[in-house]
Amino acid sequence: MTKKDIAKQIASKYGIDQVIAKRAVQDVFDSIVDSLLHSGRMELRNFGVFEVKRRAPRVARNPRTNEQVSVPAKTVVVFQAGKKLAELASRLDGPPQKDEGEE
Repeated sequence: MTKKDIAKQIASKYGIDQVIAKRAVQDVFDSIVDSLLHSGRMELRNFGVFEVKRRAPRVARNPRTNEQVSVPAKTVVVFQAGKKLAELASRLDGPPQKDEGEE
């Protein structure tokens, strides 16, 4: 599902223009990014928590050559599903099947 698909669903559900719905969806995503940049954490009740974390430098191994590779420290965004979302996901039999034409 894409941002455009979400906007289409919202537009049809509330009878509003798709352009307005797309702006609203983009504003939500922008708010999540702003929150992560300023506080490092964004919690959406019953959905989950986005959090900025720092990964320490480490030594990894190239599986093809077995050569050691130095991996520098980096900052990543992690997501932890909320209780309700985790419960719903646990009921799934496996990953959803892709529709024809979807990549």
